[in-house]
Amino acid sequence: MKNSSQLFNKLFTQKVFGELVNKRTHPIFHEIVEDNLDNPNLHSNGEIVSTLYTLMAKSYRNEYFYQNTLLNSLLLGKHSVRTTTALSQVPIGKAVADFLLINGKAVVYEIKSDLDNFDRLESQIQAYYQAFDHVCVVAPESSFPKLQAMFSEGPVGIYTLTKRNTISATYKKEPIVDRSKLSHQSLFKLLRKREYEHIVYSYYSFLPKATPVFWYEACESLFSKIPMDQAYPMVLNTLKQRVSAKQEHLIDVPYPLRSLAYFSKESGANPASLQSFLTQQYGR
Repeated sequence: MKNSSQLFNKLFTQKVFGELVNKRTHPIFHEIVEDNLDNPNLHSNGEIVSTLYTLMAKSYRNEYFYQNTLLNSLLLGKHSVRTTTALSQVPIGKAVADFLLINGKAVVYEIKSDLDNFDRLESQIQAYYQAFDHVCVVAPESSFPKLQAMFSEGPVGIYTLTKRNTISATYKKEPIVDRSKLSHQSLFKLLRKREYEHIVYSYYSFLPKATPVFWYEACESLFSKIPMDQAYPMVLNTLKQRVSAKQEHLIDVPYPLRSLAYFSKESGANPASLQSFLTQQYGR
């Protein structure tokens, strides 16, 4: 692969790929194709996307590659879109959770790709435990000894990605539940206005009497008095509702694009538009 690493990062994003599917063209897509493929006009867009993803797998396994592998391996391979919800880029304190799965429990997956370092890892882990009770680091298989030394005695899980791009069954440590650091404040900050209003009303059967200026603080004050063993499951159930059943068509989306489709804010990339783009000959 030629020097297009930054372009690959931009291509596999909601903004760029959404425009590409809807408008059938985008300069980033064409630049990557022209730089890396010979005779692209002989292939469909779908064939080219698959080839580009294969190039990423061999030479540039970035955060999107890891996230897409987790979604395919865990959400579609181990669980189900009917019973499990995935969220991405969830702000928690000064950290941002890369990937989150919620079914009967919630697990935060912190991605440390082949291109990342561990400089902020411990502070990120501490932040995640204030909002969720299972945390797992996902990294290349070569990082397992270092991660094992860091987390062998604690509840943090470790998943590693093999050179064959599968989740390793050998170099792996399952996360263990730890609710000792859960914080009402951190949980409340995860919620949108209608979500925390619903939780407060469900528990108390009323909402606070407060002006709009003090509404957030009033709702947070009531939420903070809900026992954690009840507040935490209520928050998980609320977060689980954020992704609708429209994602059930996901299995029909090509493997390289499933994470983009699942997290799309526009109906998971309209299936008809996506299929039309993928079957279209490149450059037409």
